Amino acid sequence: MEFNRILLKLSGESLMGDRPYGIDETRLDEYAAQIREVAQKGVEIGIVIGGGNIFRGLSGASRGFDRVKGDQMGMLATVINSLALSSALTATGQKNRVFTAVRMEPVGELYSKWRAIEAMENGEIALIAGGTGNPFFTTDTASALRGIEIEADAMFKGTRVDGVYTADPEKDPTATKFKTITFDEVYSRGLKVMDLTATTLCKENNLPVVVFDMDTYGNLLKVIAGEDIGTLVHC
Repeated sequence: MEFNRILLKLSGESLMGDRPYGIDETRLDEYAAQIREVAQKGVEIGIVIGGGNIFRGLSGASRGFDRVKGDQMGMLATVINSLALSSALTATGQKNRVFTAVRMEPVGELYSKWRAIEAMENGEIALIAGGTGNPFFTTDTASALRGIEIEADAMFKGTRVDGVYTADPEKDPTATKFKTITFDEVYSRGLKVMDLTATTLCKENNLPVVVFDMDTYGNLLKVIAGEDIGTLVHC
């Protein structure tokens, strides 16, 4: 499968590295270097980053925060992460542009599909922050939505696990990895690849998802090149 344009979903927690919270600069620089390598191959890249390393709305709600306010705080956390990655990309010489789902110039440009596509066609990486701009939606759902909007060939979900397993491999040593799996099978097995809204969006719009380990340096370039790592989730 050839990838001309991708939506890369990055985990906020992965940005912590070995820290208990926040952003690990070494991990951030490694991500930026990997992304630049892929961009130099001519692949157009849109990026959505989670915010769990700073604040997660759902966990905030469990501690007494109003859910809408908590989710809005989570959206701002994704903006912080996007600005950090933008700075790291710029330091490598890679052009990029930050878009936000809600208006907050001069922090970022208000997102629109056409502006994001124009940026990518001009060789810029489009960092799409702020989730969907609405509460009650995860960044997985935002990734699915933005991937469909920007007409990506696939969503690449970079995690700390190297694919989709029958169970959580960090808890169950007998868990086995899928090379490929359908969205229906993900649903029927109750596998926590993404939330149901994101899974349904990808299935209904035929947006394949590649789940891979982003924390191993070089994996992004390998998976784009078609090497047999990660798991392909498809219709």
